[in-house]
Amino acid sequence: MLEEVKIGDKLRLRKAHPCGGFEWEVVRIGADFGLVCLTCEHKVFLSRRELQRRMKEHFPKAAGTE
Repeated sequence: MLEEVKIGDKLRLRKAHPCGGFEWEVVRIGADFGLVCLTCEHKVFLSRRELQRRMKEHFPKAAGTE
């Protein structure tokens, strides 16, 4: 599941961020994933295991948009 996630993809997590947002953008991939809340621009890092557990939906980046 996480092999498909790329930088620029949008994710929806199971629980809301304290600001009320559910939507996140992937900004870093490595041993952990860097995410930015699309509501308040807060940055967080989640391990691969934690992201897999929390992820509800995956919206791939549209092809051709760089």
